[in-house]
Amino acid sequence: MARAADGRSPGRRARRFAAACAAALTLFTAAPAMALPSGGNIRPAADATATAEYPVALTIETVTPQVAVQNGTVSISGHVTNAGKSAIKGAHAAVRKPLSSKPLQRRSELQSVATRNAPGGADGVELDSPQYALPELKPGQSQPYTLSVAVSDLGLSDNGVYELAVDAWGSTAENSHDRALGIARTFLPYSQGGTEAQPTKITTLWPLVHAPVLAAQTVSDNDQTVPVLRDDSLAAEFAPGGRLYELVDTGSKLTGLTWVVDPDLLDTAFAMTNKLYRVQKPGTDPGKPARDDNTVPGTGSAAAAAWLEKLRAAVAKQGSQVVALPYADPDLASIAHNGADLTGMGTALNKAATAGRLTVEGRLSVDTRSDVAWPYQGYLDQQIAGVARQAGSGLVLVNGASMPEPDAVNYTPTAVRPIGNGQNALVADDTVSSLFQKDLTSPKDQTEATQRFLAETYTITHEQPQNQRGLLVMPPRELSAATAKVLAGALQAATDKWLTPVKLDALAQSAPDPKSNTAVPSPADYPTQARATELSAADLSSTDDIQQRLDVLMRVLTLPQRVRGPFSAAMVRSLSTEWRAQGPTGGTYREGVTTYLKELTGAVKVPQKSVVTLAGNTGLLQVSVKNDLSQTVTNLQLKLTSTQPNRLNVSKPEELVIPAAQSVTLRFQAEAHNNGPVTMTAQLWTTGPNPQKYGEPQTFKVEVTSVTNGVLYVFAGAGVLLLLAALRFVRQRKRRGGQPHVDGDQPIGDGPATDGTGDAAEAEPEAPAEDPGDSQGNSPEDGPAEESGGGGPVQTPRASSPDGRDRAASDEKVGP
Repeated sequence: MARAADGRSPGRRARRFAAACAAALTLFTAAPAMALPSGGNIRPAADATATAEYPVALTIETVTPQVAVQNGTVSISGHVTNAGKSAIKGAHAAVRKPLSSKPLQRRSELQSVATRNAPGGADGVELDSPQYALPELKPGQSQPYTLSVAVSDLGLSDNGVYELAVDAWGSTAENSHDRALGIARTFLPYSQGGTEAQPTKITTLWPLVHAPVLAAQTVSDNDQTVPVLRDDSLAAEFAPGGRLYELVDTGSKLTGLTWVVDPDLLDTAFAMTNKLYRVQKPGTDPGKPARDDNTVPGTGSAAAAAWLEKLRAAVAKQGSQVVALPYADPDLASIAHNGADLTGMGTALNKAATAGRLTVEGRLSVDTRSDVAWPYQGYLDQQIAGVARQAGSGLVLVNGASMPEPDAVNYTPTAVRPIGNGQNALVADDTVSSLFQKDLTSPKDQTEATQRFLAETYTITHEQPQNQRGLLVMPPRELSAATAKVLAGALQAATDKWLTPVKLDALAQSAPDPKSNTAVPSPADYPTQARATELSAADLSSTDDIQQRLDVLMRVLTLPQRVRGPFSAAMVRSLSTEWRAQGPTGGTYREGVTTYLKELTGAVKVPQKSVVTLAGNTGLLQVSVKNDLSQTVTNLQLKLTSTQPNRLNVSKPEELVIPAAQSVTLRFQAEAHNNGPVTMTAQLWTTGPNPQKYGEPQTFKVEVTSVTNGVLYVFAGAGVLLLLAALRFVRQRKRRGGQPHVDGDQPIGDGPATDGTGDAAEAEPEAPAEDPGDSQGNSPEDGPAEESGGGGPVQTPRASSPDGRDRAASDEKVGP
């Protein structure tokens, strides 16, 4: 029978229209609950492609069962929405029978169906029954529908994937012509059983990550170290209904799952199990030490403890695998593109990898794999591959968009690819993974993703039925709870039919396909959109500075473990990939870590000095050094430097050890050569190999007065001699009457005077030595003392900090 281009049978339109009207009357009288509610059910337009010609937007929100079977029935439900500008009249919804009884054979055919817009003959022919009569729909009004159709009526002949379409037929107030008004499409796999195809091995990544919240600060409570969080967002996420809780709950029901875990999340959860943990108040300067007045009690202890126990049980399930990301999930792509020349980045990545493995194994009590790199969204280029290799990652998880298949390959090759230098890549299928990139909260999106997943994986398996291949599914790091449930349901629907779930190791050990693409893209091919969200060179440089400052601080602490762990972890958290979606928050976190480290370093300092008076040519300059930390510092020396050493110089540097919350006073022997002000600089240095400046320099002025001993005597004596010589010269000239000396080589004044008198110069008697002192009679040993004390370092007790708390962070494990 001839068909119209839009899929209707022209010779049967009148009969169908009459049947539709009768069905509508029956529905409205027998089942009033299915009629349009009073005032209309207003829903947003379900399809942005609705046009004036095709004003109806249809959705398919459930397909039951998801895989059709012989002699079965398929039920479809959804909504019909008038997205046009005029009322829709005399309309109905119906299922279309596929155009051909042959299934879709290629993945390219699936793509063709998925990208169609307007209804057409390629969508098949509308079935006479069942049909769902629709009431008049005004613009913006929506009506639910449900249609149940026998599999035999769909004409499905062979095993395979078929298009499943529902259309709306009727007219509008502006156009009374009876026509197709809109269409919705999905896919329906059909299996009669008995297939001999080798099931596809499928590995699904199940990420458990969260933006860092654990701060470098801690507080003390009854000699107990209490962790501090920047916010309490994880309290809700760990509780039932929260994202991380639901991910663990959903994943625990799956087999062959690969859990990809950020170790920092586990450490944070463990820290929260401490019932005394604190949370920074909103608006608090994140660089200030944590105290009771700028933090509040946390609320998630019970939820965190329960979540950890639930996770331990889930990952222990037979067939599961745990992959430990480097600690805090550092952003490999940002480091490769913007920080490769920073010396500290390589060290940080290596430490993060080791810490990640140890943390996950310790917190979850399972063996883990830690040589896996997962760059942002799986995008790879040669620079990223190089950084991953240097960090010890032999396996890289890659987005299929980075390494697409050659056009000559008309099937889906296995995921594993050798990419050179001893590295392998596991390339995720781009189409399959993209189905789960967004938050699938609406029934329409959930059904669309599920049926497309089933169609794609069925087609992959049957492209080469006897060639078993491996498939990688890569959802986003921030996998939502709703999307995780959709993915889990799709996996369960296909498992033991044409899919076999396997863990990451099983897929990585598969033989690579020699025809697959193994070329790693150049940096120029890295997506512009992904590059725009990278951590900048300035961000990475500031993080590198944290490590350098930390290294200097560690050299002087007697209990470095109380600071090293928290700050090493905080430095790596500053590099986290999770900051891609929270750029401003990441910047605030980095700034807070830097400021707090400066605060700790600055707690050991030379207090600001006013003008110091040195009365005399020698004396002692006394300089104090203060330690506001709650632990002793050592391996330090204080060096005084004069800007005018020819006028004032001091003795060699003095080494010092400063007890907790105290200060010491050092005395430097000073020697002055002239009166007046001289600027001095006091700078702390570390001792030992490769000394480093510690903290900021402190400058002050020394006012030198009453330089009378030694130097002034010499100057005065020299002046007197010059004066006497000048007088003698004048007197001899007068005796000669101004005549020049006859012997130019003879010294002036050696001959006798004409008047017979001798004029021998009288020697200036040497002044008796005086004990230089100031106007008050202080001896130089007393000096212009700032604080009293002896000739060596003097310890002057200082009060501890007002809150009595340690400004250094307490011990937190971030590595071995």
